[in-house]
Amino acid sequence: MSEKRRKLLPVCIMILSLLFPPLSVRAEEEGPAVQVTAPSYVLMEPETGTVICEKEKDTRRSPASVTKIMTLLLIFDHLENGSLKLEDTVTTSAHAKSMGGSQVFLEEGETQTVETMIKCIVVASGNDASVAMAEHVAGSEPEFVKQMNERAAGLGMKNTHFEDCCGLTDSDNHYTTAYDIALMSRELINKYPKVLEYSSIWMENITHVTRQGSKEFGLTNTNRLVRTYDGCVGLKTGSTSKAKFCLSAVAERNGISLISVVMAAPDSKTRQRDAAALLDYGFARCSLYTDEEPGGLPELAVKKGVESTVPLEYEGIFRYLDTEGRQISDISKKRVLPSETEAPVQKGEKAGELVYYRGGEEIGRIGILYGESVKKAKYADCLEKVLKRLWL
Repeated sequence: MSEKRRKLLPVCIMILSLLFPPLSVRAEEEGPAVQVTAPSYVLMEPETGTVICEKEKDTRRSPASVTKIMTLLLIFDHLENGSLKLEDTVTTSAHAKSMGGSQVFLEEGETQTVETMIKCIVVASGNDASVAMAEHVAGSEPEFVKQMNERAAGLGMKNTHFEDCCGLTDSDNHYTTAYDIALMSRELINKYPKVLEYSSIWMENITHVTRQGSKEFGLTNTNRLVRTYDGCVGLKTGSTSKAKFCLSAVAERNGISLISVVMAAPDSKTRQRDAAALLDYGFARCSLYTDEEPGGLPELAVKKGVESTVPLEYEGIFRYLDTEGRQISDISKKRVLPSETEAPVQKGEKAGELVYYRGGEEIGRIGILYGESVKKAKYADCLEKVLKRLWL
């Protein structure tokens, strides 16, 4: 190469670099712009059930004390159906007292209210309190665990099987997944939001009353995010040598709730950091549209019915989640209903739909249901209608 060409080479390279800059790929195209160390995780928005990001969400792993989310769910189920009350007293058995791991040191024969036991479970992750409640609700821990597995199946938790009520076991047959944890967390906080009043407690004292007298015992929340992460209101931690460090964390900001599930993190600090990173990612990208007032509905004409019209009602509240960091606007909706229907019609059956659009594209729909049942008119009913008209 001549001296003249050698001198021109750097200039040519500079010109080419200006004309053809190096290609760059946006973080969204490469995948979620969030750094998570744990091998399994899920970030879910609980109103819609949308999974915002995940990794190995269906990989079966030991959940440790995150198991107690299902224990709490069953307890609140029984509170709702009236078979259990917050002020009921629960007596600790020898078996419950014998639980190792995290505990609140209940003595055999000691009694506590259901509400106190709930705090012991969700705040301090008490294995002894969990077993005491399982025995109180179902008569025995095995029977309670049977109910746990039935409830899990009903929620569609396809990769879950429980063998105890607290997650202390090392059995390979006690497993769940990040996605299944998100499912049961969603059910618990959506159906029983009161649990968040307990899971957001940072510190609280309970009183042990035994034969040796009474003494105060301090509960401290095992979920450090309750104190360190803005908006965190729970939910449950777990750790064993087999499970490593797990967490299902719930946080609320600007009208949006998120569930961040982390499994098998190497240590507690990484577990906390991973869950927080997922929440930060979600809050930065998510906007939720909720239509709580979709508009009034007309009564629908009924042919050949004992009534000439039937009232209508919406199937539920429409919710739409944007996960691209965009403001939600330009929402329109269209009612799809027939001009009339024919008897018989059954209350709760679908009469039509309300369809939602964003920028001209459909984003979802909710059903419009019959608000009452209308029987098919018989000869006597028709005759009665005619006579009423003649009388008037």
